Amino acid sequence: MSSETLKLAHDLISRPSITPEDEGCQELIGQRLAALGFNLEPMLFEDTSNLWARRGQGRKLFCFAGHTDVVPPGDVNDWRFPPFQPTLHDGYLYGRGAADMKGSLAAMITATERFIEDYPNVDADIGFLITSDEEGPFVNGTKRVIETLQARNESIDWCIVGEPSSTDMLGDVVKNGRRGSLTGDLTVLGIQGHVAYPHLAQNPVHDLAPALSELTKETWDNGNASFPPTTFQVSNIQAGTGAGNVIPGRVDTQFNFRFSTELTAEEIKQRVAVILDRHELKYHLQWKLNGPPFLTESGKLVEAVQSAIEHECGFSTVLSTAGGTSDGRFIAPTGAQVIELGPVNATIHKVNECVKASDLDKLSEVYYRCMEKLLC
Repeated sequence: MSSETLKLAHDLISRPSITPEDEGCQELIGQRLAALGFNLEPMLFEDTSNLWARRGQGRKLFCFAGHTDVVPPGDVNDWRFPPFQPTLHDGYLYGRGAADMKGSLAAMITATERFIEDYPNVDADIGFLITSDEEGPFVNGTKRVIETLQARNESIDWCIVGEPSSTDMLGDVVKNGRRGSLTGDLTVLGIQGHVAYPHLAQNPVHDLAPALSELTKETWDNGNASFPPTTFQVSNIQAGTGAGNVIPGRVDTQFNFRFSTELTAEEIKQRVAVILDRHELKYHLQWKLNGPPFLTESGKLVEAVQSAIEHECGFSTVLSTAGGTSDGRFIAPTGAQVIELGPVNATIHKVNECVKASDLDKLSEVYYRCMEKLLC
């Protein structure tokens, strides 16, 4: 290992912290932060380990946010190297979590260590919000920590989430917002019967089909300057008994909206209901709001990130709201400015997940410059 950032990433990846397990990652992170004068506050909610660490009290608060949990590796025999035995090969660090997001966590720590050494009396507080629940149900992780902080009037002003935001090279894309995510679980009821006697049954699949076609063809909005148009996608459909001669009595359909700031979740629900009712379906529909859309407009944090990337990478970054959700959706509604900045995301959740080793050192430098430009 050729750098402190790489060594720490290696140590974190070697711990098989599959959601919601942490496997001592937060203890390791906490030891580094405690040595810098951070007050450590572990928060265990049900099966989820969380760490809230803060240096200083009562001033403007800059926070790094991230997660120690990783997705399962799948069949380990498909990996070039064992997923929890981090391996440096041809300039890349391989292992589950290398890009998503233990590499980012390591860069955050080493950047903070250097920053505090250089600016021990900076007039701002620094925080770390670390969870082991980001890749899972996202119930007892960042969401619960933020609720706890809000209950005691503790707020974050600026937050960098270490999600792997880059596309082709480190820093080419940062996320200054995310689309909202709304999931619907729809059950359409019919009457089960024999396929030879359809007049004695009612096929809910046939009833649903026209309504589903209308939902897929609907223009929900046209997006705006920061967000693409809202999308509707069916993710699961299930019906039937498995027998080829039985008309099913129900069909279960799951769908998801990724929506822009042009719509609210309630507006989507109302429009879906109008379409379903127009087709006179007998149905039950349950909704789950996974997160509202958020957007961090140009301001101190965006400007600091843009300047840091320009300084360290030599080009201008692109602001984007594309992709999935992140824990930023729980932090932004409190009024915090939130940016997602991390390594290249080409291999995340895949077999042979890896990150360019030199990018981890560069990411640490970018984080350092962000803090310098924002806090000094």
